[in-house]
Amino acid sequence: MGSDFGLRISFGFRAAVFGFLWSCACLISGALWAQDSWQAVLARMPLEPNVRQLRRLDCVDILWRAFQPNGLVKAVILMPGATDEWYMFRPEKVDLPQANPTLLDAVSALTNQTRIRVTFRPPLLLLYTDVDVLQPLIKIEHQPTADKIEQARFLPRAVYNDRDWDVLQPILTKSLKVAMRPWRYTQDSWHFYRHSFAAYGLTGWEALEVTALAGKTTCTVKRKKVVFEVDLRLAAPPSADSAH
Repeated sequence: MGSDFGLRISFGFRAAVFGFLWSCACLISGALWAQDSWQAVLARMPLEPNVRQLRRLDCVDILWRAFQPNGLVKAVILMPGATDEWYMFRPEKVDLPQANPTLLDAVSALTNQTRIRVTFRPPLLLLYTDVDVLQPLIKIEHQPTADKIEQARFLPRAVYNDRDWDVLQPILTKSLKVAMRPWRYTQDSWHFYRHSFAAYGLTGWEALEVTALAGKTTCTVKRKKVVFEVDLRLAAPPSADSAH
């Protein structure tokens, strides 16, 4: 018995020490991420080998594959105005002169060679144009439902390229455990923009914000459901913190 007791104490002690050291490591890592800029974070995310251009048909997929989980930027969103700019207007491609380009190089190329701009609104990085509204609008009419969403977690990894509401609606409903309206395959969502974003570890509330921004919608939190509608707001003038 004495030997077993000693083994239990030894194992418990080791587990406690490991847990303490792990907590310290997490705190240190979080502090280091907090000191980073979004530019420094993206500069550590390489694109796939041999990428020398971003073309209209493969640009978003390349960006989303390069985006990695980190402690600062939780999501990158291609806003509706940026979507229109990239798919409907010139140029049809942008060049990447760097030998081993990173996600930061790709974002810089887009902002230097097109009318797309970038701004960081923690924890979201927005690729946008002057027609985009950069602040999500979420109304709360039932606080208990809002509290439930705050405590929920979205998918560990969410990557969408040009996906409509019919794809997002059931995923949001299942992960946040709250009904999402409008229903799939109804006319009420016909004027929503198609969603393009990549994200890691979003909370339920952040998932609402990202979905609303990407789809040019607002949402209202009601009892046991969230209702999305077309965002009719006009964009404010460009802010001073936007990057060119």
